[in-house]
Amino acid sequence: MTLRELLLSVDSEEYSNIPLYQTLLKVKPEYGSTTRISVRLKDGELTISNTHVGSLGDIVAYPIDVDPGLQVTKVQLLDAIFKEMSNEGFTEADSDDFWDDMMDLRKAKNIR
Repeated sequence: MTLRELLLSVDSEEYSNIPLYQTLLKVKPEYGSTTRISVRLKDGELTISNTHVGSLGDIVAYPIDVDPGLQVTKVQLLDAIFKEMSNEGFTEADSDDFWDDMMDLRKAKNIR
């Protein structure tokens, strides 16, 4: 399942007040990358990687790999991905700069 498929599979009303959800739904997926979103359990918490590599169009098209045996619902998975992609740990200015760079396809393509 890709991040876009996960976004479309959850109850949209539950996420209607989350701007990141609304933004990602509007992003046109880009294809051609072999990057995958990795989901693991570390120290009792879900850890998510590869959600900051590439443009948003790339990220919504990434397949999600969940460690075998890890029991996680779609809501828990999406919440953990949003937590990773959110500005947690960043100042508002840092977050704005980051998302400006992520929305600039020329800069995002250089990251890969």
